[in-house]
Amino acid sequence: MSEAPNSSTPNQERNTENWFTSWFDTPYYHILYKDRNYREAQIFMDNLTHYLNLPEKAKVLDLACGKGRHSIYLNQLGFNVLGADLSENSIAEASKNSNETLHFKVHDMREPFEEKFDAIFNLFTSFGYFENDDDNLTTLKAIKESLSEYGFAVIDFMNVANVIETLVPEEVKTVDEIDFKIKRYVQDGHIFKEIDFEDQGHQYHFTEKVKALTLKDFEDLMAEAGIYLLDIFGDYKLKKFHKTESERLIMIFK
Repeated sequence: MSEAPNSSTPNQERNTENWFTSWFDTPYYHILYKDRNYREAQIFMDNLTHYLNLPEKAKVLDLACGKGRHSIYLNQLGFNVLGADLSENSIAEASKNSNETLHFKVHDMREPFEEKFDAIFNLFTSFGYFENDDDNLTTLKAIKESLSEYGFAVIDFMNVANVIETLVPEEVKTVDEIDFKIKRYVQDGHIFKEIDFEDQGHQYHFTEKVKALTLKDFEDLMAEAGIYLLDIFGDYKLKKFHKTESERLIMIFK
């Protein structure tokens, strides 16, 4: 789950309301997910920008950019990129890579931008976090308002059917000598991940909670937002989407 303020305090249970505002801003989030496949991400960006046929120096928004791995690579491809994320710590880290055509800012995705973009990318399941379901529609409307007249938007979400079918209920993942004890389950239309670990004598607990949005859910939201869904893919090589077998749900819209 994706890539918000104040890091964790020891021995403190987090409730799931706005869980992302604490978890994403801790160093432990980035430790746990440090082994993500950067080459796969680059291949995805290559395929996506080629498919969209974006003009040279197109203005691209990487929405919920985390520390900016996609933003940096998109900039290397020649695009004028803005990376935006709710996490102040992530943006501070990402901003170390800023240049004349690569910028970062703290931003809530529920708010539209004044400037317009040729492409807006919301990648790696960075959607469906909000406690209030209405915020999902608000976010889609904000994306629509931030697009230029001929702009395209992309949401790269998990394929819920596949995730639930292959869900690993419990595992221990050891990274940097920290044992992350992870439990996963489905409840009340959401996919939960409980994360417990100890570091330097302190116990930590975090909860990830993402709305289990299906393609039909997105289609309904997009219809209400006045968005036109152009194409759907099922993986980072842009293969056709299969409702049970595909690992990803990648939607292109305008």
